[in-house]
Amino acid sequence: MSGNSDWPDGADGDVLRRLADDGLDFSKPYEIDFNIDFEHWPPQSEAFERVRARYPAASLIAPDDGFGGYILVCVSALLTYDLVMEVQRDLTQLTAPFGGVCESWGVLHDGAKNQ
Repeated sequence: MSGNSDWPDGADGDVLRRLADDGLDFSKPYEIDFNIDFEHWPPQSEAFERVRARYPAASLIAPDDGFGGYILVCVSALLTYDLVMEVQRDLTQLTAPFGGVCESWGVLHDGAKNQ
């Protein structure tokens, strides 16, 4: 567990603490999913083009079963608070002129505390 006492209070720090409690190995890289939500769906094509220019593997996820659509950006990296904040800020700046905001992210892991 890397630096969990250094994570600030707030939603992102809380998620990192929960992941640490669940046994996430912070010394390994993970696929970290970032979601960009929009005021109106679908977003303007220019918003998606801007994201794809910086994150080529970005994809549009259509609304499904009551959940709104979003742009999914997957980043393969070591999970750190600074990385989460930097990518969320970058994605929000790229899409804010089009009503976009990135305030959610997640990572899948095996959650094995005793390994």
